[in-house]
Amino acid sequence: MNSATLLQQYKMQPGIWDEMNTGSSIREQYTKLFEALQHLPVEALHQKDKLASELFMNQGITFTVYSDNAGIERIFPFDIIPRIITSAEWNHVEKGIKQRLKALNMFLKDVYNEQQIIKDGIVPEELITSCEHFTREVVGIKVMHDIYVHISGIDLIRGDDGTFYILEDNLRTPSGVSYMLENREVTKRLFPDLLYSSKAKMVSNYPLLLHEILLQLAPPQLSNPNVVLLTPGVYNSAYYEHTFLARSMGIDLVEGRDLVVDNFKVYAKTTNGLKQVHVIYRRVDDEFLDPEVFRKDSLLGVPGLIGAYAKGNVAIVNALGNGVADDKAVYNYVPAMIKYYLNEDPILPNVPTYELSDPEQRKHVFANIHKMVIKRTNQSGGYGMLMGNSAGDKEIADFILAVEKDPRSFIAQPIIKLSTVPCFIDGKFSPRHVDLRPYALCGPDGVKIVPGGLTRVALREGSLVVNSSQGGGSKDTWVIE
Repeated sequence: MNSATLLQQYKMQPGIWDEMNTGSSIREQYTKLFEALQHLPVEALHQKDKLASELFMNQGITFTVYSDNAGIERIFPFDIIPRIITSAEWNHVEKGIKQRLKALNMFLKDVYNEQQIIKDGIVPEELITSCEHFTREVVGIKVMHDIYVHISGIDLIRGDDGTFYILEDNLRTPSGVSYMLENREVTKRLFPDLLYSSKAKMVSNYPLLLHEILLQLAPPQLSNPNVVLLTPGVYNSAYYEHTFLARSMGIDLVEGRDLVVDNFKVYAKTTNGLKQVHVIYRRVDDEFLDPEVFRKDSLLGVPGLIGAYAKGNVAIVNALGNGVADDKAVYNYVPAMIKYYLNEDPILPNVPTYELSDPEQRKHVFANIHKMVIKRTNQSGGYGMLMGNSAGDKEIADFILAVEKDPRSFIAQPIIKLSTVPCFIDGKFSPRHVDLRPYALCGPDGVKIVPGGLTRVALREGSLVVNSSQGGGSKDTWVIE
């Protein structure tokens, strides 16, 4: 049997935007892929699927599931069928992300200095002061080039009318970019001719762009700044990515114990003595960075680091305190920030969001809870979340109690049926829900985004949760003319 039969059996979900199929025809951007797949024997697809797993295993591309008692190290699930986006769609997404990051950078500078947006009543003061990730310890610290968000992973979803929505902003230590890069390398092995003939835009220059920006963030008048990547260590869920990026950029991978602060300057311990560090790309959360300022029990950070940061002797990427801007309750105010700082309407809309600290909105959400997703404002990775359409009565009751006890810590959104893409699962083509995480880099010369990003896939049938920790995987993302 060839794959043409399997494609004929592909069943779209009613009322869902399918990225490949309109219901009556194949979307133009998928025609080359569709034609190529039709001529492949099913056995060839199985072989490609097996090869992809072997390539990921040989590379040691893993992630960690802390809640899984059966064993925490997993090979990252990968689907061999690429997701394809047109250049016109991508240009719209790119403009929207650049606009959003410009406003968010301005907000972060404002909220840690003049707080004019609060004084003008655009963002409630109580919302900021009650935010767990508003970092008072860095108020007034001048940040290099006024850039707070150097690296971001902005999550988008596509609704049932094909509209792209911003789902959330990841502005602290966003992860997953190594999977985007490795997905493309694996696809080059699986579909080399098709990738070339489709003229999919390049993503492999991401480490080069990132390294250029890190060098530009060093204190001025340095001819050869020293950049390091600070990792929590081998037990971190994203340690593979830390090693991958450090190796790709040709910079040292260090842990907190490898650094020392002397006279407000940061040094790395080397076999040739101490060497000053000018830029730290940190993958350690704020509260663990400096035990003299934050958590006293932290063994991951560097005593005195914040003092060196405040003096301007070292740049930290991303800036400290960014969590206030990706709090899920503050997310609701980003369209207002865009209007306030840029005097523009948002190019990419938010998902409609209910603030559960508001009694009327909370009442509406509880009355329609089976149509809602309720999220904790300070959690990610698919944790701390209630999917009202699939939750049991006890789970719903427990969530209602938690919300009533601390409504500020929750928001709600209507359940949006994410768009679907074809996946090769159990020897068949089946639709699965996806989101998209493009990675944007902000430097002194503006915002740069490699075309595409990480498409995350909810591999379980019917699931809307794409996170790898919740049974999700990923696929290569092609932006084509």
